[in-house]
Amino acid sequence: MTDNKKKPAVKKAAPKKTTAKKAPAKKSGVKRVNAKKKPRSKWKVFWSFFWKIALIGLVIVSSYGIYLDQIIARKFEGQKWHLPAQVFSRSMAIYPGAAINHPQLMSELKLLGYRKVANPRQVGEFSASSTKIELWRRPFLHPEGDQVAQRVMISFDSQGVSSVQRMSDKRQMAVFHLEPVLLDRILASGGEDRLFVATEAMPQAIVDALILVEDRSFYEHYGVNPFAIARAAIVNITAGRTVQGGSTLTQQLAKNFFLTSERSIVRKIREALMAIIIDFRYSKDEILEAYLNEVYMGQDKSRGVHGMGLASQFYFGRPIAELTVSQQAFLIAAIKGPSYYNPWRSPERAQNRRDLVLRLLMEDDKLTVEQYKAAVESPIGLRDFNKSVHQKLPAFFAVVKNELRRRYGDSLLQQSGVKVYTTLDPMAQDAAEKAVVSTMKTLDERAKNVQVGMVVTDKYTDGIAAMVGDRVPSFDGFNRAVEIRRPIGSLVKPFVYATALQQGSKYNLASPVADKPITLQNGQGKTWSPQNVDRVFRDEVPLLTAFKNSMNVPTVNVGIEVGVDNVAKTMADAGWSEAIPRYPSMLLGAINGSPYMVAQAFQTIANNGRYRPLTSITAVLDSNNQPLKVSRESATQGMEPATDYLVQYAMNQVVKDGTAKRLGRAFPNVDLAGKTGTSNDSRDSWFAGFDERNVAAIWVGQDDNSKTGLYGSSGAMAVYQAFLNNRPPLGLRMTPANGITQGYFDRTTGVAKQSDCDNVVAMPARIDSYQPIDNCGEERSWWQKIIN
Repeated sequence: MTDNKKKPAVKKAAPKKTTAKKAPAKKSGVKRVNAKKKPRSKWKVFWSFFWKIALIGLVIVSSYGIYLDQIIARKFEGQKWHLPAQVFSRSMAIYPGAAINHPQLMSELKLLGYRKVANPRQVGEFSASSTKIELWRRPFLHPEGDQVAQRVMISFDSQGVSSVQRMSDKRQMAVFHLEPVLLDRILASGGEDRLFVATEAMPQAIVDALILVEDRSFYEHYGVNPFAIARAAIVNITAGRTVQGGSTLTQQLAKNFFLTSERSIVRKIREALMAIIIDFRYSKDEILEAYLNEVYMGQDKSRGVHGMGLASQFYFGRPIAELTVSQQAFLIAAIKGPSYYNPWRSPERAQNRRDLVLRLLMEDDKLTVEQYKAAVESPIGLRDFNKSVHQKLPAFFAVVKNELRRRYGDSLLQQSGVKVYTTLDPMAQDAAEKAVVSTMKTLDERAKNVQVGMVVTDKYTDGIAAMVGDRVPSFDGFNRAVEIRRPIGSLVKPFVYATALQQGSKYNLASPVADKPITLQNGQGKTWSPQNVDRVFRDEVPLLTAFKNSMNVPTVNVGIEVGVDNVAKTMADAGWSEAIPRYPSMLLGAINGSPYMVAQAFQTIANNGRYRPLTSITAVLDSNNQPLKVSRESATQGMEPATDYLVQYAMNQVVKDGTAKRLGRAFPNVDLAGKTGTSNDSRDSWFAGFDERNVAAIWVGQDDNSKTGLYGSSGAMAVYQAFLNNRPPLGLRMTPANGITQGYFDRTTGVAKQSDCDNVVAMPARIDSYQPIDNCGEERSWWQKIIN
């Protein structure tokens, strides 16, 4: 039975079956999940990428902005510009008794740009009669403090200034200063030329015109004006060329201060970013001040003219506060293209541009119609283009720089905003330069290409008033006024006779001195026999005659008698700064010197024997207008006043009827003092002289020391005479010093006598030595003895 049963079919295990059935289900499940996920949109991908890039860009721009902000802050909150050192002339001091005459003050006012009117109504104007000048002075910075605008009446007499009256209250003033002339600005290496003008000192018409012409929305935008940029782009595209700019004033300032003139998108973006930072950090007034002092306004030869202050001087030769509305409008007009609108080269183009600015001012109600018409009808009023705004004073400036270096070191002129006040008298300098140029042309007919050195000093201040170091005064080279060393010839003689006159008991102006042959022998056995120029001996001559005729032999005899060493000491006491050879030939001028050294010594004679070293600087102010310490040696009495007066008197006689009588004939009504000098073989021509105001020392000769054929009277004195023609002299007052009396001396013997004696000549004498003989030297009669 068992064999007949069928076996049941073998079935797969449940787990296996379950697994086989579930596998597809699992696979099917995965497919269902993938089918449900949505794809990411392109916008979300772009946005994800954009904000990441934007964040990175923001970090970069912020970092760059911080960097630019630091650059801007350093510029605006530190020293915006390196202002060149300003060098000024002396400030003319006017006071009762000052040796300043009417024509001199008139010339000074003209040089300073004052306007002559019938009645002064504003600063910068004056009126004049034959004996008075009414002046409304400008305010200015003086080394002793700010000087306010002031109206005064200055009166003159034959001696100079007689009174200075303040018009506001009719009070008499002790002293009144005129502003100095700005001679030049000394630029540091790579520096720019600029005169800073603060916002409050800038004329309102300039600010108004600038806004109207360059950036009408200046007070509304935030450094960049997108609408102006878009408008300019449309205009330029339409025109097919660049005819309009869209930059704001702030953008222009950013470009001028920090960027180059490169034309590129990167530079424009940087400019815009900096403009936004500047506008955010600083006020509109601060931005305007920076712009008006930075803007390029033209080219003065190798110097760029930057800022309105300097442009005012460059175009008109006067301070910006004194410009007319017409002139102020031109300055704004020139901003667009200083070269294109150059008023000297293209006057019509410049005037049309100025008129456009004036019309804009009128249309904006900044000018009335009447004011507009008057302005457009007026000339621009430019300065003389042929007259440089920079004083070319190479000889004087060399002395100034040396003195600054000696007092303050080499770094002073590298500092920003330094102001140097000098002793230079612009009128004396102009007269000296003209005298040199004209005289050298005349002398060339006698001695080709002679050279010259000239120093003029102020008699009262011991300052250098003028200096010329070459026959071409503007030539910057060898300074013959200071650097030459040539025998001074007869210029030594006043010091020989001063040494003698100091010995009042033995010498006076009438003392007879020997004019006899003399032979001297030195230690090497060599002999020297001096001769007079005319080779004539006169046995004896009065000391004054020997002096005024510059006689050699009497001078040597006097010098030997008083002692060569004593003569050398007299010169040293008067300020001769170098060694003096102690041998007899020095008595006739075998002493090498320069015009500067001669001027120093004769300055002492002119200043009543008072010696103080010459200077070229009176004061120095730093960038904060604080004075730097200036130390000067105190004055000493180099020569007794009584002796000095006798020397002055003798030098006055030299001009009246001595070797300089040609000068006396040229100025017959003026008391002058002078001394001619000529070295051996007429190689060097010298003259030293003075009036009541200035001392002058002049050398004329050849650079190679060859013969010129010129004497002191025909060479150097000719320069001095031309100088006085250009600068009319003030006569010496010749007030006798203490210890001087009027003496009377026998014309033949020089014996002191009474005034009523026969054959006497009157001349000053020292009181301590003037002892006139009794009864004119004759024996008394019996009745004279009775009445004694």
